[in-house]
Amino acid sequence: MDRPFWGACLARVRFGVPLLALCAGLVLPDVSGAASDTAEARAWLTRIQSAASGGNYQGTMVFIIGGTISSARVGHYAVGDQTYELREALDGRQQRVLRHNDAVHTLWPQTRVLVIEKRESLAMTSSTPLAVEPQALEQYDFKLEGPGRVAGRDAVAFLLEPRDALRYAQRLWADLATGLMLRADVMGVGNAPGTPRPVLESTAFSEVTVGVRPQADVVLQEIRRLRRLEGWRVVRPQQQRTSLDAEGWVLARPVPGFTLAGCVRRGMQTAGDEQPVLQVVFTDGLMHVSLFVEPFDVQRHRGELVAQQGATSTLMARRGEHHWVTAVGDVPAATLKMFADALERRRP
Repeated sequence: MDRPFWGACLARVRFGVPLLALCAGLVLPDVSGAASDTAEARAWLTRIQSAASGGNYQGTMVFIIGGTISSARVGHYAVGDQTYELREALDGRQQRVLRHNDAVHTLWPQTRVLVIEKRESLAMTSSTPLAVEPQALEQYDFKLEGPGRVAGRDAVAFLLEPRDALRYAQRLWADLATGLMLRADVMGVGNAPGTPRPVLESTAFSEVTVGVRPQADVVLQEIRRLRRLEGWRVVRPQQQRTSLDAEGWVLARPVPGFTLAGCVRRGMQTAGDEQPVLQVVFTDGLMHVSLFVEPFDVQRHRGELVAQQGATSTLMARRGEHHWVTAVGDVPAATLKMFADALERRRP
């Protein structure tokens, strides 16, 4: 299975999927101090989590990953219990994503492919608002850092500092007036004690309008237009919820700080006799790790791999005679190795 498949399956719980609405009407705590106590931090993150799907905004986001710069036009609209999103890449491949609630349509104009899928409730399966779950405070120290300014808007910055080497730190900037997250930096480890830590990835609004009139009709009209496309290949990925045990697998040694978020079997309606892929997702409340398990194919799985681009690490390895495991996540490669080594086959 090639990398575009994994890219289509993954969505990061931060600005890697640039459709987010946070903390409308949030009253921010005093930012003059260096840190917030646990109760205050948990209350703030709980408000962020509950507000993650609300708000109306549109703008342009810029992504800097491994020295590569790209941008996308994004919009998020909430009308009652209905959610509408759109994203259009402004660089490189002409990807366009439209979402109405759980119905996600992804267009690839260069190859004339339309992917239609139903978004599962797993946090990583599709475009989703940024949310920092309160459980993250068990693995990260929460520190308020003070005021800032992003995309012409007053903001407040805070740091989520990991308590071990299994995850990365993140510095986030929230809009002072509304709480909308304006920027996120994922930071690596400094070369020496006391030296600045490198920024592995940075995602930020270059311009944004908050509180816009919802444009639900625009999203719905675009979705209806897709039904009239001619000459396009329509792909409908199939997903079925399952469990590691039901699939004959077990994570023999839990990775500290990560809990199981969900497990699905994924397949492509147009993939012919290709075997479904098992996807297992773990989270620490901020970062996610996905394990993909598929039948080993000597024609496609020619060499094991450990690679990193920006904050995203990828590990590919053979497991026994019959399976191939791919681990992907915004964590150090050593963390992925712990997951891959702990995944064991219990029955054929």
